[in-house]
Amino acid sequence: MPAPRTPVCDDPPVDYPNEQAPGAPVRSGIPEHGRIPKYYAVKARIAALLEELGEGGVIPTERDLAERYDVARETVRQAVRELVLEGRLRRRGRGTVVAGPKLTQPLSLASYTEGVRRQGRTPGRALVTLDRFPCPDPLAAETGLTRGEPVWHLERVLLADDERVGLESTYVAVARVPRLDADFDPDSSFYGYLAAQGISFGDADERLETVLATPREALLIGTPPALPMLLIHRISRDTGGRPLERVRSLYRGDRFSFTAHLQG
Repeated sequence: MPAPRTPVCDDPPVDYPNEQAPGAPVRSGIPEHGRIPKYYAVKARIAALLEELGEGGVIPTERDLAERYDVARETVRQAVRELVLEGRLRRRGRGTVVAGPKLTQPLSLASYTEGVRRQGRTPGRALVTLDRFPCPDPLAAETGLTRGEPVWHLERVLLADDERVGLESTYVAVARVPRLDADFDPDSSFYGYLAAQGISFGDADERLETVLATPREALLIGTPPALPMLLIHRISRDTGGRPLERVRSLYRGDRFSFTAHLQG
């Protein structure tokens, strides 16, 4: 006799993805009372469909999915919307396709370039602005720089295989790299440039949080303002303990995850 299936808000029973898969949420998001919203049942079915289609596969239209699962198009729309926010689906033109795996970036003193190359992707950057200004009080308090001393501000869009995946703002004292505007290729690694100048990293403090992009940031990265972002603040020092850089890195939450090695 087959095992009874979980009722789902008076909808027909559904089969759920393997709840014990490594990294899967406990009970695949099903609450203890065993009832879930209708859209979530549809989301589980679409998630199973993604495994069949594979990366780059085009999912059926909202109308087709609604007919297949016998639900309203708005129910399908909500399910697809969540899968897009999670990075499992991507909008492409007028269609929606299965996304590839997220880029995994280590929380370490490695550059963005190194992290992306290790995953077989081609890193790149598009220059937004490179200017200089007197160091303001908040930046001086954070970094230990002197208030009023000249500071470079380097802002670039981060690319992976020509896809816009983030936005990076770097602040560094002009005295450390006086020819940054003349010698530095904005599409290259800033850390590589510093190494060529004989500057080595010693240590850094990082803080990670989730945010929503501002309208300007969303426009530069090419994402909807409602897309969750991962924001990393970093303050770096050289091997002598002197302040080196202050970096604000904004990454698409649907395209990035981060790893860290911990040792007791």
